[in-house]
Amino acid sequence: MYDISTRKRVLALVVRGRSLNSVSRETGISRAAIRSWRERLEPRPRRTPQDPGPPADASAYAYLLGLYLGDGCISAHPRGGYYLRIVCADAWPGLIAQCREAIERVRPGVGVHTARKQGCVAVTSYSRSWPALFPQHGPGMKHRRRIVLDAWQQAIVEAHPWDFIRGLIHSDGCRVTNRTTRIVGGRPKRYEYPRYFFTNVSDDIIRLFTAALDLVGVEWRKANTRNISVARRASVALMDAHVGAKY
Repeated sequence: MYDISTRKRVLALVVRGRSLNSVSRETGISRAAIRSWRERLEPRPRRTPQDPGPPADASAYAYLLGLYLGDGCISAHPRGGYYLRIVCADAWPGLIAQCREAIERVRPGVGVHTARKQGCVAVTSYSRSWPALFPQHGPGMKHRRRIVLDAWQQAIVEAHPWDFIRGLIHSDGCRVTNRTTRIVGGRPKRYEYPRYFFTNVSDDIIRLFTAALDLVGVEWRKANTRNISVARRASVALMDAHVGAKY
């Protein structure tokens, strides 16, 4: 790695009309390096496992972030590095496949495997970078610590709110059919209508979910402190178009 003063001194020789060959011979610096400095003087920042740079696929990351906030955790490996685990119910094989695909798109080249447990599957991937990509990682349960997105995460969520909402619904949400009976003309009449629910005990994660719904114009209400309901026909139609039921 050559410092800026060295780069400027070498480029000054080229500016005076010297050939790349003669400057390379005099300084011992390769022609390829000198050529690249003519396009970019500043050295490119080096990425490390602790600073992996932005996710390779922002929309996949928004979805994976939703899954992580709902059913994910990061744990340290005794010999270094970290495991990302997303726990998915056996009942939703499509969700398991989407989770694997999202991890592979966020960090191309990482290994992803599944570990079957009673009633569920843990989709697991090893990397030294997971804590940097999910800075919400920390000791203890999520609802017992503050969950706030970093600025770069917030920008991704605002650019891909539906992917984020879909990840949260796929982890801690569901699409159900509500059934109710009303008296019409003196007789009971049965009604059925679809509705989405999202359930989480973290106030911070609830706020992130409802803020994303606000971004896309979905009307919601708090059924109680842990449950968010989407029941308005137009909003359910939006959710059906962009999220849909788990499968």
